[in-house]
Amino acid sequence: MGYKILIVEDDQFISDMVSESLTKEGFEVTAAFDGEEALDILNTQKFEVILLDLMLPKIDGMECLRMIRSKSMVPVLIMSAKDEDVDKALGLGLGADDYISKPFSMLEVIARIKATIRRERHYKSSLSLEEKIIKIGDLSVDLHGFSVKKFNEKINLTAKEFNILKLFISNPSQVYTKSQLYKSVWEDEYHGDENVINVHIRRLREKIEDDPSHPMYIKTLWGIGYKLGDF
Repeated sequence: MGYKILIVEDDQFISDMVSESLTKEGFEVTAAFDGEEALDILNTQKFEVILLDLMLPKIDGMECLRMIRSKSMVPVLIMSAKDEDVDKALGLGLGADDYISKPFSMLEVIARIKATIRRERHYKSSLSLEEKIIKIGDLSVDLHGFSVKKFNEKINLTAKEFNILKLFISNPSQVYTKSQLYKSVWEDEYHGDENVINVHIRRLREKIEDDPSHPMYIKTLWGIGYKLGDF
């Protein structure tokens, strides 16, 4: 397979366990044990996926993610304990692509990584077949450049936020339940974790809407799901 994975985890046992399992699956694995070391590695190497623990020495996971996102849109999967809901929401808001709760099974980790890589490859390869720029309301969405502008000012979206927006503008009349939205964007089975979707929708609205409390681009149909606003 040969895809490069960076594991940023200060627990030696967990790091070794994940590294060994991923190596057996054919991934090329690099390990960092604190945020500072991870950022140093990222200055010289590129990876397909980053597994990032939140509780790290020197530079914590939140700051590490923020610094990664200032330079790169590489998929980042957060790893953290189940009861850290606040950290989970903040991590996703800063641009994490997915969340893996500790303790986790390696089958789950491997499945998430493969789904992330498959999703990114499929999405990028499909862009050449589509219209490059879609204009809706005050937004200009560049499908090839993965960028969005509002009033000609660039809006910095995470990969997941961009994919959610693209899904809606590509299917303007369709209503998506949370299950359908998760399956379309995450390309994985939905297990009822509404927080993941709620955080992404809220963060996206904060970036593209004039008034996030009264959204015009992504409308909520209460008890049903979401759809693109009428333009």
